[in-house]
Amino acid sequence: MSSTRQKLIAILGPTASGKTSLAVRLARHFRGEIISADSRQVFRGLDIGTGKDLKEYSGSDGSGRLWRVPYHLLDVIDPSEEYSLAQYQKAVLLAMAGIHQRGRIPFLAGGSGLYAQAVIDNYQLDDRGPDRELRAALNGLSTEEIFRRLSEADPEQTYGLSASEKANRHRLIRRLEKIKQGNNICRTGQPLFDSLVLALSRPRSELDERIQARLRARLESEDLIKEVENLLASGLSAQRLISFGLEYKYIVLYLQKKLSYEQLFEQLFIAIRQFSRRQLTWLRRWEKQGRAIHWLKDTQEALALTADFLRAEKNAP
Repeated sequence: MSSTRQKLIAILGPTASGKTSLAVRLARHFRGEIISADSRQVFRGLDIGTGKDLKEYSGSDGSGRLWRVPYHLLDVIDPSEEYSLAQYQKAVLLAMAGIHQRGRIPFLAGGSGLYAQAVIDNYQLDDRGPDRELRAALNGLSTEEIFRRLSEADPEQTYGLSASEKANRHRLIRRLEKIKQGNNICRTGQPLFDSLVLALSRPRSELDERIQARLRARLESEDLIKEVENLLASGLSAQRLISFGLEYKYIVLYLQKKLSYEQLFEQLFIAIRQFSRRQLTWLRRWEKQGRAIHWLKDTQEALALTADFLRAEKNAP
């Protein structure tokens, strides 16, 4: 029996594993469009630090013909504004509808496991305001316990937080509230899409080398520090930038002369490396929950799996 659900291919994995380049290759091969699954790439101006890599979405082939892969959910909101998981989910549904109407294939690519899972498992979310019942329950917990629960719910929300931020009960509760809203009613609904989940993974030593090389390139030749300076000059507060974690947090501290350049590089490298471990942990946990995840050996396997997945519907009786 042929599935009536729209096909969706997800390309996930830790930072610096090569998700964007693989997604672009698959999208070009299968006439697709890419939807970003990254919690920070939705913000305008956060380009180098979030790895938007916009240049990878277009180019020319060997004969000089130009090509471009359409993309979605990049640069959708100012960094001074909040953007919830529910807003992201709704925006993806709109993007998926347009891609379907154009007769193209959607590829969901990124490193934010929560965002990908919210789309694929159809989290039941909404944009409600403060949940007083949830807040009352959380207020009965210690700040350490609230932080632990937030870290379990979405590791990306807790990376790069300073000691003072970890102790900010109001902010921690609000972050956890945004994630949990709707989950007490029904965590997941009937999946809206027929999804193939592909995941990239590399040997730990190789991934660490890629993280280090990419960080050095961004700091030394891609003007990442200048990007942060420009964001501050535009009126974005240092505290807001710090809340984005990782690159933005550490570079702000460097510009505030709280870190030397050597400390910036070393501490940021360690933080990104730890973050990549958490990204893999999220995927492994999702897999244990029953999600079929295909861990790729190479690009040819990705091409073959995608072709078989798309062919299955066409050949179904």
